Amino acid sequence: MTDFEAIDALLARAGQETPLPPAEDRRPLREALNVSRAQLAQALGVGTSTVGGWESGRDPSGEVREKYAYFLKGARTKLDTAATADTDPATEPPEEPAQADEPADLDDVDELAAPQPCVLCGQPAHHQVAGFPQHLDPTDCSPAQPAPEPAGHTEARRPAPTDQPVRQTGQTGRGVKVVPVGRRMQTADTPNLIASAVAAALTEHAGDADAATAALVKRAIPDAMTLLDTTRKGGRYDIVAHPWLPDVLRKQTARGADQIWEARPKWARPALPPGKHEVTALDINGAYLSALKTHLPLGQLEHSTGDHHDRRRAGIHLITPPAWNHDQVLPNPIGNRDEAGPLWITEPTLRLLLRISSPKHALCEPPVIHESWTSGATEGLLEKFRITLKDARDTAITDGDDVTLEYVKAIYSKFVSTMGESNYNRDLYRTDWMHLIRSQAFANLWWKAHRAYDEGLMVVRAMGTDELHVIGEWHAIFPEGRGMTEVKVKDIYTVGTATEERA
Repeated sequence: MTDFEAIDALLARAGQETPLPPAEDRRPLREALNVSRAQLAQALGVGTSTVGGWESGRDPSGEVREKYAYFLKGARTKLDTAATADTDPATEPPEEPAQADEPADLDDVDELAAPQPCVLCGQPAHHQVAGFPQHLDPTDCSPAQPAPEPAGHTEARRPAPTDQPVRQTGQTGRGVKVVPVGRRMQTADTPNLIASAVAAALTEHAGDADAATAALVKRAIPDAMTLLDTTRKGGRYDIVAHPWLPDVLRKQTARGADQIWEARPKWARPALPPGKHEVTALDINGAYLSALKTHLPLGQLEHSTGDHHDRRRAGIHLITPPAWNHDQVLPNPIGNRDEAGPLWITEPTLRLLLRISSPKHALCEPPVIHESWTSGATEGLLEKFRITLKDARDTAITDGDDVTLEYVKAIYSKFVSTMGESNYNRDLYRTDWMHLIRSQAFANLWWKAHRAYDEGLMVVRAMGTDELHVIGEWHAIFPEGRGMTEVKVKDIYTVGTATEERA
């Protein structure tokens, strides 16, 4: 073959990549067919987070791009065909009148002509959301009835006839919009992945607890992501795993940090009253686990300016913090920062500052907000994930199961620490979430210090996420134990001298 023939053969094989619809059209196409991310990912041979990345703006390449383009083209054709059929005047249904009492954010709520079984509790419901019968008020879901199959296992189709129960299947249904009631956040319907993993590790290592623990801790990150996907089945909101992030959330150098200030406390009381004092160092249980319950932005962050805070949104904010005049008795809520002027803080820190500057507390002036990067937010995004870990932790403590206890701790601690710019977790890239969860843990510790002070204890030190030193009778304020709402005694030590006391 001559050089020109080789070039001709190369040109014959070469071609432009298969075009894809715009990123903003990909998710609606999938959801319109009631296809979950997990189903599409399985068909394409990729991870669910990969599909999420494509729907957020990243593009696949190679053979998988051809497959993804084929699915999207087929989805468009199927929907266009259905739309043409729906516009036939002979089959077009009459328009339903708008319901005045429908929630403003649920534009797919319809009133049923006859009650149908709620997909969450199985009891008769008079409304449907996205085609699925549900109670709009969580209190209407009857707890006395046997628990139904998980909401995420409901078949993605039209409601069953009135005289038949809604059939349940193993589909995930992550694309279905449902009312965020508390019943769906119960862990009884979630496969016990934690217990299964522990049992398998102990079997593999012939009952050697140390070896099993080491193996489980090593696989904590992928196991955390599997658990997250499982506990998100039936959730109202998809998790955007790879959103575009503003520069302030990106590392300034390869080994450096980004521009977000997490407000980590490192405070010690500058002076104590004369005399000898017994100090108790309290250890706050599961600080990061508790902090998973915080307002997390759902989608890509959007920029805004002005001194305004929308409580329906969450993210990061450039503020000028208020002066703090209580360093003698309480730590500064923004932590130890020597530089003056504006700084980027997270949602938990901002909410803490706004609360303590309110007339109820009046501890400082309100912060001045200059600009923000935020998105619509919910406090319950990781709630089922958190409750699953909490329940496993509680059971392990009751049973004296140190293997499970260390495994659970590794799951939630590594989950938080690797969701930023980390090479250890490629499934979730949410640097904003990492900062928010950490800051929530710091804010939780600050509130414990404030409670101790408010109840008459002398606060001596507050460090990190879980260390609070106090003087005084603390048992009436903080119950002792290993539970999530309890504290452990880390140390008891004495400060001051008897000479000072006599003086």
